[in-house]
Amino acid sequence: MSDLFTMTLEDLVDGPNCPQAEVVDICSRMIQIDSQNFGPQDARGEGEMCHYVAGLLDDIGVGVTIHESEPGRATLVAEWAPEGTDMSRPALLLHGHSDTVPFEAADWTHHPLSGEIHDNCVWGRGAIDMKGFLAMVLSAIRARQRRGEVPSRPIRFIMFADEECSGTLGSTWLGVNHPEAFDGVTEAISEVGGFSLTTPQGRRVYVVQSAEKGLWWFRMSATGSAGHGSMRNPDNAVTHLLDALSRIDSYQWPDLHHPVQEEFLNQIAAMWGLTIDRDDLESSLSAIGPLSRMVAACCAHSVTPTVLSAGYKVNVVPTRASAEVDARFIPGAQEDMISTIKSLAGPGIDFETISLKPAAAAPFEGAAVAAIRQAVNAEDPGAVVLPYLNSAGTDAKGFAVLPDGRRINCYGCTPLRLPADFDFISLFHGVDERVPVGSLVFGAKVVDHILQEA
Repeated sequence: MSDLFTMTLEDLVDGPNCPQAEVVDICSRMIQIDSQNFGPQDARGEGEMCHYVAGLLDDIGVGVTIHESEPGRATLVAEWAPEGTDMSRPALLLHGHSDTVPFEAADWTHHPLSGEIHDNCVWGRGAIDMKGFLAMVLSAIRARQRRGEVPSRPIRFIMFADEECSGTLGSTWLGVNHPEAFDGVTEAISEVGGFSLTTPQGRRVYVVQSAEKGLWWFRMSATGSAGHGSMRNPDNAVTHLLDALSRIDSYQWPDLHHPVQEEFLNQIAAMWGLTIDRDDLESSLSAIGPLSRMVAACCAHSVTPTVLSAGYKVNVVPTRASAEVDARFIPGAQEDMISTIKSLAGPGIDFETISLKPAAAAPFEGAAVAAIRQAVNAEDPGAVVLPYLNSAGTDAKGFAVLPDGRRINCYGCTPLRLPADFDFISLFHGVDERVPVGSLVFGAKVVDHILQEA
């Protein structure tokens, strides 16, 4: 393992005004703020996160605006454009979210709100998703401001609420109610990407999200005739629902060959010497590690039942049964997926949308992409930067296309050079979430380069 992951934090910091000087401390302090998001009626800590970040920015003379979609559901917007910034250029948006998924503390090796350093890692909920990136950005901005170094163009910084519940009360709400927060922005950088894979030859590949699946969370319901459980009932709502779910679940969604997915597969196959089996993609990509699970989900749509609800007593046939389903669609194929699901379900099934968020896709070119390439190469010479299609979702869904028609090219690059054997993907929403100290330091330095180059 390189010195990056064995050196102490003191050895990795070059002075009080280097971009990495505060990144670990800021990340730890954010982790200690409980910002679990259990759903619309039970979220916490977003206001406290905004208060903490506002203090960090106020300390260097950067003002902020805080918007509340509902009491306590706070989103922070700031602009860093010190004197000397080229204001003729469009703004670059760096954004993240303050909320985290919940946790069961008893399952963790170290308390998920500790923010403590153990085994050269910062531990806690949000270390990866995504208080680490917020810390990188804030540490880099504060260091550059203190050094008197201006960014290459205006920097918009937004910390959204509610990303872990699809962004309805965060990025989507802001895009609808305060579209001015995105005025002048043409490109954005956030999660999920920028982490490294290591080839068999020891070369590092940094994967950057340039597209992400859209999501349709929906509730499907069947109705039938109530009755006694001891008698035959051909009009059983539970059976109707299960039959519909079975048809949907057994359907083989076609491979849509999205261009970002195809480029990624071709490049990875060449660098790892792999033969790609489209019928068993996850296994054929196993050599790249846990990311294979995410990549394997991006050739086609996916539809996953997650919640079932029916009945109230074992000997009573209910009149209604429902299921909640998580469906993800390839960019450009939203209507095709929805119509196919409804057709497979058949007659007598009602559908209710819980959340519908569009897919996002951006060309892998332009100033932000060039800056990412240059910044990564500056800190890891010879590394390769590749675009990929993300099976999950980010806040980009809320504003990549604004209600007034404006489009923002969104990229996922939380820059993390990782040990080759570090199971990064499994720590997203997982137990014992943690991030190597050396990776945070690397990320803060890369973000500093992006501020200079973009």
